[in-house]
Amino acid sequence: METTGWLKQTNKPVFEDLLWSRPQNRRRAGKLLIVGGHAHAFVAPAAASAAATKAGIGTTRVLLPNSLEKLTKPHFSYFQGGTLQVEFGVSTPNGSFGRQALDQLLESASWADGVLLAGDLGHNSETAILLDNFIRKFTGQITCAGDALDYFLEASSPILERENSLIIAEFSQLQKLAKLNKPELTLKNSMNLYELVQALNVWTEVIKVSVITFHQDHILVSYNARTSTTAVVDANIGRLSAFAAVWWLQQPDKPFEALTSAIWDYTKTSR
Repeated sequence: METTGWLKQTNKPVFEDLLWSRPQNRRRAGKLLIVGGHAHAFVAPAAASAAATKAGIGTTRVLLPNSLEKLTKPHFSYFQGGTLQVEFGVSTPNGSFGRQALDQLLESASWADGVLLAGDLGHNSETAILLDNFIRKFTGQITCAGDALDYFLEASSPILERENSLIIAEFSQLQKLAKLNKPELTLKNSMNLYELVQALNVWTEVIKVSVITFHQDHILVSYNARTSTTAVVDANIGRLSAFAAVWWLQQPDKPFEALTSAIWDYTKTSR
């Protein structure tokens, strides 16, 4: 049911036709590039890779900093094959992605139908430069989640004005992004769903990015002044981001419908 830009999704998908139009053959199910990790962590890209497979992706390529090569080869070698590829980019001395990884990142992104910045990137000035250059030079789909989004929590954030972008934000991240970029829009923890939906509809009418967040036991999808809500017990941002990225790249002309359906699929597989 949809009223004044608010669509409420229950245990039945509201865009059921999208379920039947999804590619059944993995060769036609799209290619996803997952980027993440630093010397001491790669949980986010590993979890996203597994979730993308569950969500129905055709082929996944994971790009990690080369500081993780020895540590991760035993983990990924079991899975690597026709549907999973693992590559390693230039890292800084402390093990995070370096700015010199840009060419490889752009090359891998051009192979993919969508890019998921999955997180576990750490906080490094070189990585910040890399990500800023990447989102400005690459024009395809980018889904930004986890601590990858932290790099864009700033005033005049470039991610908000970029076409083909999706941010998957903890509510605290969304609050900071709004405070820095639209101060008159106050997002409060005490907001009820109706109030948050109205606020998101106002905001997404003037920004280009799609937004997914979690509030009061609901996942919210907002795009172009429309918001859907789906009740959940818990939301794992890492897994959720993979489902969203996969559904979106498979239905690129229907971002709101695809992302809302991705949430339904995620909740179904999480039960």
